[in-house]
Amino acid sequence: MQFEKIHNKGQAQLFRNRYLEMLTKTHPLVIWGMYLPVIIGFPWYAKNKFEFGAVTVAAVFIAGMLFWSFFEYIMHRFIFHMIAESERAQKFIYILHGNHHHYPRDRERLFMPPVPSIIISSVIFFAMYALMRSYAFLFFPGFMLGYLMYGTMHYAIHARNPPFKWMKPLWRNHHLHHYKNEHHGFGVSSTLWDHVFGTMFDLKNEKEDKEKVKELMFK
Repeated sequence: MQFEKIHNKGQAQLFRNRYLEMLTKTHPLVIWGMYLPVIIGFPWYAKNKFEFGAVTVAAVFIAGMLFWSFFEYIMHRFIFHMIAESERAQKFIYILHGNHHHYPRDRERLFMPPVPSIIISSVIFFAMYALMRSYAFLFFPGFMLGYLMYGTMHYAIHARNPPFKWMKPLWRNHHLHHYKNEHHGFGVSSTLWDHVFGTMFDLKNEKEDKEKVKELMFK
């Protein structure tokens, strides 16, 4: 699906029902508040219940974070930018991600809103539990911390300039994804998988369009 026009003001209307529309919006602090107890509580519970050592807790937790970065790339590339044929599928993709390309300044839709977030994360946790049993209480919180860091990074990229020079390639990679070519630059929290799978922009030969970047930032 192509997302061509960038709107500098307003936000997409995703549902006619105002209550459903309200449920599509959130603030980053709401999502952090939802998942921080899980990120802290699950490892604590697993360490005491299953007597995991500190090294095991740290290793599995970090593995969950690393897995998030791969999951993020796969979802963004193959689900969020899926080429849909049916009208229903196109609408689903637009609700999921297309509206963000049309309205990149809409700060209320940079995180998955609470209700679908809880449903999806619950499904993911039980899938992980089915595969790794008690280790899921360590892997899942790492995965969710990866998600929160991704969402926060995404919010920052659309809000302000990179705080450190070494972070500029990450900022530019995402900006170019928005205004240059949506089939490249899928990594948001990391460019690792763009390098691995050959979807990284050639930043040395890409001229920076400061006016286009301004259209993508809300501060």
